[in-house]
Amino acid sequence: MGEPYKKSSARDTFESLVVTVVLAIFGTTFVIQAFKIPTGSMENTLLIGDHLLVNKFCFAFEEGLIGRLLPYREIRRGDVVVFKFPGAGDEAKEPGEHFVKRVMGVPGDRIRIVNRGVFVNGNPLKEPYTLHADPEGHYMGDDFPFPAGEYSRNVTLRWSEELPRYVKDGEMVVPPGHYFMMGDNREHSWDSRFWGFVPRELVSGRPLLIYWSFETPREEYLRISLRDRVAQTLDLVVHFLSRTRWRRTFSLVR
Repeated sequence: MGEPYKKSSARDTFESLVVTVVLAIFGTTFVIQAFKIPTGSMENTLLIGDHLLVNKFCFAFEEGLIGRLLPYREIRRGDVVVFKFPGAGDEAKEPGEHFVKRVMGVPGDRIRIVNRGVFVNGNPLKEPYTLHADPEGHYMGDDFPFPAGEYSRNVTLRWSEELPRYVKDGEMVVPPGHYFMMGDNREHSWDSRFWGFVPRELVSGRPLLIYWSFETPREEYLRISLRDRVAQTLDLVVHFLSRTRWRRTFSLVR
């Protein structure tokens, strides 16, 4: 018999690299997604500059045997979720842009907001996570559904036309296969009150933890020129240690 075949170290290295790349692609496609919080709509649960790991697996429901064996679960009221913006035809945002909000209504729920208090199926919600930045002010969205004709520029044209068909006895009814989302920072969140429901198929996953948090200017997400990007990178390098929020590192998202 001849000598056993031996792979070269170069081939070993190449194969290990290929396997690593394949696993990384599989993981980011089906299991984990990195996501950065660009705005303050979820303060104080999530801060601008929080970097999240999102579990894309838990809501990727499959029918049949696979669905029974794997740890999928239904989307629940109170979940913080990442989803693709559903507003095709709206000018304010591009369809497909990722948002992160809290699920306030699941299919069949009856929702009403009175003086900032959220009622679901006739019962007031306990919301320890909610931030009201201006307790004495009055904002569009403090009461919902909006009375006919009382829409502002924050409400998309499509939603202003569709909303009345979902209102019954002063409550909005969430249709099958859709969810009603709101930000925890209520007076500074552009959410389902202003653009409508999120279809189930647009929900990407559930944030697991904050793997890194960096103090970030409130308007940085609007600065997208090459010059701005270079300045942001330099700022990160110089202030990495001093502006990293170390206490938030590896915090679970609730």
